[in-house]
Amino acid sequence: MARPPRIEDYAVIGDGQTLALVSRRGSIDWLCWPRFDSAACFAALLGTVDHGHWQLAPRGRAKVTRRYRDDSLILETTFETDGGAVTLVDFMPPRGQASDVVRVVRGERGKVDMHMDLTVRFDYGSALPWVTQQRAGSAGGINLLEAIAGPDRVTLRTAATLTGRGKHTVADFTVAGGEQMEFVLTYSPSHTATPQAVDVGIALKETEDYWREWSSRGQFDGRWREAVMRSLITLKALIYEPTGGIVAAATTSLPEKLGGARNWDYRYCWLRDATFTLLALMDAGYTEEAGRWSGWLVRALAGAPSQAQIMYGLGGERRLTEWEVAWLPGFRQSRPVRIGNGAALQTQLDIYGEVADALQHARLGGLDTGEASWAVQRELTAHVEKIWSQKDEGIWEVRGPRRHFTHSKIMAWVAIDRAIAAAEKFGLEAPLTRWRNLRARIHRDVCEHGFNRRRNSFVQSYGSRALDASLLMIALVGFLPATDPRVLGTIEAIGRELRVDGFIRRYDTAKTDDGLPTGEGAFLACSFWYVDNLALSGRRAEAEELFEHLLRCRNDVGLLAEEYDPRTRQQLGNFPQAFSHVALVSSAYNLARGEPGKAARQRACS
Repeated sequence: MARPPRIEDYAVIGDGQTLALVSRRGSIDWLCWPRFDSAACFAALLGTVDHGHWQLAPRGRAKVTRRYRDDSLILETTFETDGGAVTLVDFMPPRGQASDVVRVVRGERGKVDMHMDLTVRFDYGSALPWVTQQRAGSAGGINLLEAIAGPDRVTLRTAATLTGRGKHTVADFTVAGGEQMEFVLTYSPSHTATPQAVDVGIALKETEDYWREWSSRGQFDGRWREAVMRSLITLKALIYEPTGGIVAAATTSLPEKLGGARNWDYRYCWLRDATFTLLALMDAGYTEEAGRWSGWLVRALAGAPSQAQIMYGLGGERRLTEWEVAWLPGFRQSRPVRIGNGAALQTQLDIYGEVADALQHARLGGLDTGEASWAVQRELTAHVEKIWSQKDEGIWEVRGPRRHFTHSKIMAWVAIDRAIAAAEKFGLEAPLTRWRNLRARIHRDVCEHGFNRRRNSFVQSYGSRALDASLLMIALVGFLPATDPRVLGTIEAIGRELRVDGFIRRYDTAKTDDGLPTGEGAFLACSFWYVDNLALSGRRAEAEELFEHLLRCRNDVGLLAEEYDPRTRQQLGNFPQAFSHVALVSSAYNLARGEPGKAARQRACS
């Protein structure tokens, strides 16, 4: 019996508006068309093959290796069988008039018998399409298959002979060395004309040229270039090109604990990702993407500050209603499968600090944030003045009771601090005396109520004894220096109580009432923050060793999910996760700079 899939078994291909997840078995098990947040037409990732997938693989057993072609998003999976070897080349050309998935089976040596299974199920596996086929009039001609359900249509073109078999479309064919078989699947609205056929050779060259040009602009040339470049390519793939918004991940409901209920929809744009993402792109030389991201931030936040959300849709949409998909059993029986995200309406004070930090970095980096950016920031700062002392749900979006989360207060301090810095640096109109007094007041409040003297550590929330990895941000945002005894005590406590085999848990779910069953993996972004803190506090050799350890948990093509289980050595959570890859890039740059006592965020705002 085949081993059940793992999250790290997947690679991704994309076209700037959506991503497809391709397994080591040559199966596309997740694809939302036409956008990241559209309903999936292949949803086997969260169910079975009958919920939609598209597999191309040898018949029988095969040894599998795979890689991305150079610094691109062109995936090459090689299958070696007793009879020969083939390479499956998967890619999505940058979006033009339509969206295409191109798959080429290329014979390397010998002969390999191949099998294709195409099962299209629109609306997250629930909608069975009407399928029609136009057969080629001669041998070697192109067969055309169309599958339509309501507003959606996909069109398959291939020279392979297609056969309907029990609500699936299959094809059996043999590829010898030097031969190839091409498949192109195209999405289009069902009310429009069928899109024109793609020339596979031209599309492959144009896609390779696109990624070669983009990657050549990357400016990291240090010890960890391969890991940094793959992370930057992944971030690029998660950008919704029409608006510049960056989705947190390409998936929904991949579990933070196998069989558990911590399953969320991450196909939206989180404000708290803003600063890290902006810095990663700017540091690497991708100012255009950074500028479009900061522009997206300003547009999304435009309006009443009291209505600011922690996340938005790809274009800045605000209504992200959460509901459960009853017919999908979930990844390895991890229920429920959720669409939408109810946390969008939570109060999370930290987002104001993240936005202010991002806008300040954008200004310091010479990005055009637009005339409205300071007006929007002033309004947000005025709102923080009113609400900073309130309880909130915090950075981890707990669904338990609100608290005075220490990290939330620190980021409220950042919101005021960066507003002051912007006004001072750029001569912007602001009530500086009032803001300076408020900044000092918040700082005193956090040091008095967020620090536990008996534990010699900052704690998760006022009056609590629990630790929280978000406290690793204290030095990174410049609230206190990393050499402050209170910060050193916090780093030591987190390393002692939240660290498992080098990986850092967000918090102890058995000690924090977050409204959910206990248990989850270690949080990869927090693990990279711990690396940063080790480096800032003078433990550089230890920081580099841990960084290398974290790099080894990437999958075979360099991708990271949200979390990692050190016990089972499996990735957990949505995939690929922007926050994890951004944190990797940030740590690599912080280590490469070799400047003790300064992180990128501190230096740019000091």
